[in-house]
Amino acid sequence: MKIKHFFVFSLTALAKSVAFGAALAGPSVKLDSGTFTGTSLGTVSQFLGIPYAQPPVGDLRLRLPVENLPYNGTHLATAFGPACPQQNIGLPLPAGLPSEAIDMITNLGINAIFPFSEDCLTINVVTPATATSRSKLPVVLWIYGGGFEKGTSSFPLYDGSVIVERSILLGMPVVYASINYRQVVIAFIYSVLVTGFGFLASKEVKAAGVGNLGLQDQRQAMRWLQKYIGAFGGDPTKVTIWGESAGAISVGLHLLANNGNNEGLFRAAVMESGSFLAVGDITEGQDLYDTIVAETGCTGSADTLQCLRELPFDVFKAAIDKSPGIFDFQSLNLAWPPRADGIFLTDNPQRLVQQGIISNVPFISGDCDDEGTLFSLSTLNVTTEAEFQDYVQNTLLRGIGVTDAEIAQLATLYPSDLTQGSPYDTGVTDALSPQYKRLASLQGDLTFQAPRRFLLQNRAAKQTIFAFLSKRFKTLPILGAMHVTDLLNVYGGEELTNYLVRFVTTLNPNGFGNVLWPQYTTKSPQMLTFLDGTIPTTLTTDDFRQSQIAFLNNLTLAHPL
Repeated sequence: MKIKHFFVFSLTALAKSVAFGAALAGPSVKLDSGTFTGTSLGTVSQFLGIPYAQPPVGDLRLRLPVENLPYNGTHLATAFGPACPQQNIGLPLPAGLPSEAIDMITNLGINAIFPFSEDCLTINVVTPATATSRSKLPVVLWIYGGGFEKGTSSFPLYDGSVIVERSILLGMPVVYASINYRQVVIAFIYSVLVTGFGFLASKEVKAAGVGNLGLQDQRQAMRWLQKYIGAFGGDPTKVTIWGESAGAISVGLHLLANNGNNEGLFRAAVMESGSFLAVGDITEGQDLYDTIVAETGCTGSADTLQCLRELPFDVFKAAIDKSPGIFDFQSLNLAWPPRADGIFLTDNPQRLVQQGIISNVPFISGDCDDEGTLFSLSTLNVTTEAEFQDYVQNTLLRGIGVTDAEIAQLATLYPSDLTQGSPYDTGVTDALSPQYKRLASLQGDLTFQAPRRFLLQNRAAKQTIFAFLSKRFKTLPILGAMHVTDLLNVYGGEELTNYLVRFVTTLNPNGFGNVLWPQYTTKSPQMLTFLDGTIPTTLTTDDFRQSQIAFLNNLTLAHPL
């Protein structure tokens, strides 16, 4: 998809959002004793901003999501609910970054600011206009990304009508749902999500059983779908969970959560640019928790969690805003990632995968070719070999016990040779600094490619899996086929939209493309690969950087992040 086409797409989506807010009447749906009126938009109906849990405010702050009381009365469902609290950060746009790259960052909304509120747990449903409570259509639940720090289901790119309209044209109508969930409060990119409100971590959090609240919110939304999606024409037994970046990591963790028991909440999964994070125990966030407690004056409290619940919102958020964000110097060393809490996630996700503690459902998993470029713009002051090794050991992998010998081996596997860096296949060009392409290669593999391959190789003989690689936008200066660009291939109505609809409907993505998408197996680890140019799709083998990625997976098994 050309960037100029995306401009038109974004403006169209924005116009639709304005129309939603102005609607006074439209299709309605009965939930319990309540009536919700949405918006009719050609062949689709939209119902926006419906609460799926009680507002996590007051004493419900930093607690597990609580199911709504039965609905009653009449409600307009014509406008998105506010985003959950976001941390205030932004992606640096360094000197020397070409205007084409800046335009892509701007138009993808990576530095966008969203109105937010603690009362944010809402769900949106888009259905074919002809759907009734008897339709029993497959359902896809979208979970957005943003580094577990920022994001919202209302962003114009996430236009669910694109998916539903395409499904109607293909003769395989589906119902689309999207949600907001608690994050960390930090500015975002469409990547990975984190928030002090949703992912606070400490021994106190573990003892209280309130870890990974953002994931718990998502799980509650899945329970809501089981109870109510039938009224919109959806089939609760045919739900596919789908996410990108932090949303994809969330999806991967839902496969592992609850000891692999998905409770019948979904039957398939799709992960774009993320699968899981190789994280350790939730108590490893103690230092940041203690800092927030001190910043807010809760240090002397007998119950610091309760003290944080009772704080004025602005005081709590101001303390969290001081946490490092995904586009700060420490980059993908996330401040507030999901972690093993002993209940929802019982161990390092890598170990759970190794032990076969995973929901046995079909899934799709794929990445962009240059996942790490966007996250390496904040590290341009790292310019020498010594600075590279120091940064990796004491910033990117800080606190996990990586040895000098392991860092030396890692530095050998990821040399400063520009021709081996990311964006890949660009020779000595696209180097903003002497270590930029090297760090981009390492970060992309560490957070995205290595966990994906680990998951696929451990599960390929045991469940139905499809893998992809997006090499589109390779000519984008400095950034290449960067993180997020794969979304243009699905929300932009390109080939991946067709594959998604087919998979959600039949659990097999094949049927509409010119290239047969084979299952990923250990003997034949084939990936459907999206390309620029006249040949849009091909098959490639998932064997790139074998030594590097194997080393990273062994490293994080020994030293969880």
